[in-house]
Amino acid sequence: MANGDFSPTRSGLIQGGSDNDALFLKVFSGEILTSFSETNVMKELHMLRTISSGKSAQFPVSGIATAKYHSVGENIVEASTGYLSNIGMNEKIITIDDVLVSSTFIANIDELKKHYDVRSIYAAELGKALAKRFDIATMKTLYAASQDSANLTNTPAGTSITGATTNTAAGIIDALYAVAETLDKNDAPDEGRFAILAPATYYKLLTSDNVAINKDTGSGGNVNAGTVASVAGIRLVKSNHLVDIAELGDDSAVATGDGSSNNTVFSGGSGYNGDFSPLTTGSGPTLEYGMLCGTKEAIGTVKLLDLATESEYQIERQGTLFVAKYAMGHGVLRPECAVAVKPA
Repeated sequence: MANGDFSPTRSGLIQGGSDNDALFLKVFSGEILTSFSETNVMKELHMLRTISSGKSAQFPVSGIATAKYHSVGENIVEASTGYLSNIGMNEKIITIDDVLVSSTFIANIDELKKHYDVRSIYAAELGKALAKRFDIATMKTLYAASQDSANLTNTPAGTSITGATTNTAAGIIDALYAVAETLDKNDAPDEGRFAILAPATYYKLLTSDNVAINKDTGSGGNVNAGTVASVAGIRLVKSNHLVDIAELGDDSAVATGDGSSNNTVFSGGSGYNGDFSPLTTGSGPTLEYGMLCGTKEAIGTVKLLDLATESEYQIERQGTLFVAKYAMGHGVLRPECAVAVKPA
């Protein structure tokens, strides 16, 4: 007579194991969550030039002319009469850095085991890594422009607005009007003015007293969308990469062997490397971030090799190598078009 014992075959059990679900498929939800989603904001905020060959690109810089009322009979071409304008000329040269790469390797056996495609995901992540590096490098260069000396004797230098209040909506707006006034004094173009704000600063314009989105300011603000289009004719752009730069503090030491030829080429003493500690002050609830402002003429990027991704299956390693890369360089063009807002 049967004693009631029963030994079923468990299709999910590994022989000798104890987990009855070990061999069952882990259902893929259809999306992979990543810790950070990097957004590139600098690409359209500065000058870009593509070269097909060479190691650098030249940007001519011209001075300004003067005017004087003519007295009858005086010779215009005589130096002593002061009619002729001595229009100074200079140049800015931006050098290409070494190729910047982001890469990963996927073993063939791992791909066989996965039931979803990871190649496109990994390729996108490599691209994001380079996009972040691009954003941070160009923001550092914009800060360098604000600290740089004038190109010519009769043109303005970069500008820093110190002691600003950036932890209240009213203080942020006052700082932005000060930036607009500075750019006006420097004869910077009216079109294309922008200000890069840390998210914490940006949202104060929406969550404090709504000064910035008052219909009378014409800022194009929208509480529901969480956006503020502009203040004082300056387009507002939020980026967490400004936080990354500010938190570097004094990063003035030049990295050796990093392939960046533009680290310390500016008279202000900073290129990709500098003392960024003035862009933040306080701590905890009193923490304030500064702003980086200007027009697209302030800095430039020279591209020898634009962002590209490639992959290659390697038989000897039984896997696929993925590489994302670019070859670019960034530099200051017109310091008078750059303004750094430093909190008190």
